Amino acid sequence: MELADEYQKLVNRMMNTPRVVIDNAVCATATVVRVNSARKHGMLLEAVQVLTDLGLTIQKGYISSDGRWFMDVFHVVDGRGHKLLDPALLSRIERSLGGEAWSSSSAEDGCNNHDDGDDDGLAGLTALELTGTDRPGLLSEVFAVLRDLECDVVEAKVWTHNGRIASLIFVKDHDSGSLIADAHRVHRIEGRLRNVLSDDHDVRGAKTTVASPTMTHSDRRLHQLMFADRDYERVSSNEASSSSSKLLVTVQNWTERGYSAVSVQCRDRPKLLFDVVCTLTDMEYVVFHGTFGTDADRAYQEFYIRHMDGSPISSEAERQRVIQCLQAAVERRASEGMRLELSMPDRKGLLADVTRTFRENGLSVTRAEITTKAGEAKNEFCVADTNGQPPDRRAIHAVIEWIGKDHLKLNEQRMVWSFQDPSPEEAAGVFSLGNLVMRNLYYLGLIKSCS
Repeated sequence: MELADEYQKLVNRMMNTPRVVIDNAVCATATVVRVNSARKHGMLLEAVQVLTDLGLTIQKGYISSDGRWFMDVFHVVDGRGHKLLDPALLSRIERSLGGEAWSSSSAEDGCNNHDDGDDDGLAGLTALELTGTDRPGLLSEVFAVLRDLECDVVEAKVWTHNGRIASLIFVKDHDSGSLIADAHRVHRIEGRLRNVLSDDHDVRGAKTTVASPTMTHSDRRLHQLMFADRDYERVSSNEASSSSSKLLVTVQNWTERGYSAVSVQCRDRPKLLFDVVCTLTDMEYVVFHGTFGTDADRAYQEFYIRHMDGSPISSEAERQRVIQCLQAAVERRASEGMRLELSMPDRKGLLADVTRTFRENGLSVTRAEITTKAGEAKNEFCVADTNGQPPDRRAIHAVIEWIGKDHLKLNEQRMVWSFQDPSPEEAAGVFSLGNLVMRNLYYLGLIKSCS
């Protein structure tokens, strides 16, 4: 009996452990990574997350699911656009996709905890989640409150979109260097931050929560916070038409096959595939088939989805909501402005001082990534003027002069991604990728004809 139980456990482990094949011979310009496994919700997101977090670029690929089985094929390159030749990196990809990530991910989230893989570094920190109405200078007020409350910011991510702000901030006690566990102090921090975020005209309200630092992947959590805050809802019809012209998202039902076909076309940028797949997954849609690729600087993605109960999108209201949510997912990481990179020894109140200087010079932070390692602050800010337009370079240079040229630099090579209107040919051929999907299904033997 015990032998039979052990044998069944072995069979289940073999069935549920993904099989990963890395091939450098089949494609001249990219490394092909294939993942075959038993199908479960969120599996595609896990694979995309692993590759993205390793700093790899997914040039193109396709996915297909047949019954209980799932197959991903990714064409990937490194940050310089080269094939992957480092044996250590290839081994890490195999381990991450083939067992480590899958066994450590929770059944609920379906993802590893943090995008940098350094979970131990955040385990002794207090995590703050903030959402509310964005306004010029808000971030400087938030960091000033944390400084006054003796909280040192170790790591943070800030996104803004459609007049809303979401942030994950990891702090420690200034004196002890440990997490803040006292319930009264936690309550005081939440209350002070909620007061800063509050807006008399904000019908959605501000939210401040102390969360577990071992939560879900940080970028995924930011998407979830902004989705819960309904940032995809446009504040005016003019804004909606202006935004929708920057990228093209369509949703149509393929009644014959029982799928809803989702197409996304926009300018390519890093982590675009992650953002789209993350949103579909968290909206509880299952991706059964799909294809994605680029043409020059344009990205094309098409997915065939169903609800978790197997049904397609059932109403016009739901279709419009999916379109709005995917538009928001693409736009959140594309805040307009200039990139400023800060590198200097960390100290108490550094972020409060730097962001106050931004505010005093008419700069508003639209996105930020804050990290502190070995006593060094390595921060990146995306800034615009108070109207959300590209800032005056005189203000940029004034800030650099005040903080110090050796510490704060304008990154001219990493200008913020902006979207371009789709060409008439692209707009007219939204489902041109459908032919490619059909060919993939045909080659996999899932349909009898690709016509």
